[in-house]
Amino acid sequence: MSYSEAEVLAVVGRMDKYRSGQDGEVGAALVVVGLSSERVDKEVALRDDMIRVAHRAGASLHQIAEVAGLNRITVSNIVEPPKQ
Repeated sequence: MSYSEAEVLAVVGRMDKYRSGQDGEVGAALVVVGLSSERVDKEVALRDDMIRVAHRAGASLHQIAEVAGLNRITVSNIVEPPKQ
């Protein structure tokens, strides 16, 4: 697998951002935490999109909550966010 120079520079930039000037084990751990957080954010967004799809298709809030491991209030807020 090969990567373009732009792709490599983008990743190095993200790593440097999370490293926060720390070297060694601390810096490496911060990079892993930061990159893992990015991935979690993407997974949560995907989960929330699929929750809305399931609800539109007829699944109940209870069914979705059980499968997702969330409470019904959280699922309800995902399906229809509270008005601000």
